[in-house]
Amino acid sequence: MELLRKWLGHPEDIYNLLRFKMGGYRAVMPRIDPVSGAGGMIVFFSPPRHAVCIFYLVLRALDTIEDDMSISLDVKVPMLHEFHSYLYQPEWKYMESKEKDRQVLEDFPTISMEFRNLSKVYQEVISDICHKMGVGMAEFLEKKVDSQHEWDKYCHYVAGLVGIGLSRLFSASELEDPIVGQDTELANSMGLFLQKTNIIRDYLEDQLEGREFWPREVWSRYAKKLSDLAKPENIDMAVQCLNELITNALHHVPDVLTYLSRLKNQSVFNFCAIPQVMAIATLAACYNNKQVFRGVVKIRKGQAVTLMMDATNIQAVKAIMYQYVEEIYQKIPSTDPSSNKTQQVIASIRAMSLPGGPMASRHHYSPIYLSCAMLLAALSWQYLSTITKATEEYVQAGEN
Repeated sequence: MELLRKWLGHPEDIYNLLRFKMGGYRAVMPRIDPVSGAGGMIVFFSPPRHAVCIFYLVLRALDTIEDDMSISLDVKVPMLHEFHSYLYQPEWKYMESKEKDRQVLEDFPTISMEFRNLSKVYQEVISDICHKMGVGMAEFLEKKVDSQHEWDKYCHYVAGLVGIGLSRLFSASELEDPIVGQDTELANSMGLFLQKTNIIRDYLEDQLEGREFWPREVWSRYAKKLSDLAKPENIDMAVQCLNELITNALHHVPDVLTYLSRLKNQSVFNFCAIPQVMAIATLAACYNNKQVFRGVVKIRKGQAVTLMMDATNIQAVKAIMYQYVEEIYQKIPSTDPSSNKTQQVIASIRAMSLPGGPMASRHHYSPIYLSCAMLLAALSWQYLSTITKATEEYVQAGEN
């Protein structure tokens, strides 16, 4: 019955879940690779399809090495530094990984062969980004994220570089103007916004795994140890720390909107926009939410599908951003130490997101339509539960 109550409260989710399951997803995402990661990157088969897929697999292999705790540092650090050179070594592979995604290392000769078959311009982008990312990953293996500057630096290495690499591929393919690949500051912000959202949301999971990515400069103002934020007696201070980090992440939204406004190709736009609207919805769910320190905060699957279906043009994305920063604004506690900064950044996002015309992709449903959807939920909620599970493989990558 709890599931039924959730559906009745959001009837538009029911409509979009059904629409998504019956083929509507093909309009925005022909395929999502089942393996997610590599700095929060989701692989749609977006032009330039082959180069993007190889880029993803190469970074997935690099990320697998970084994550593998069974590899000693004296072996791992040189591997990360030299990984870009393995792209030109036809026989190189690594058979000793214990990670779940070790197949990308075991089958690396196939990946590197496909890489070498790419146009030189694509090879240069992928190799350059792989080299910079490997060096950055190695730098942070032996130190924790201390200052907010280092937080930005870490997120640049693991996610910002992904945004920069993808942007250079889009421009190299001539699907987008040269400025998209040249403006690395905006491309970097695209990656930082996604990565910071993941780090904020995954506080508890990272604590349980012995990982720490929240910057000490921030959390040390609220607790003696980062792990102390999960203690019930510290929940008020923990939420204040959470709100400060979310406010930090929101500063990237204006760059995100500027970047997306430059895109011309529909497939590229969908590819870039969908993770960004997922991120703003996730931050809205996390803001001032004690549950971040008790479990996993996720957006509803129907909500995720609605975002996927709607985020197909810049005006729709602006409307989505406006919606979720308004949701955050309504939750700002007057006593929160970051409240003024949060209000200021939301004001800047509002100014960029104010509707400039009709929102063609933001659906508005008539009362009778919503009533029919609610009736459908009441009569067949068990059947819809099965449908929801069936869509999970598509939605999961977007949520992560």
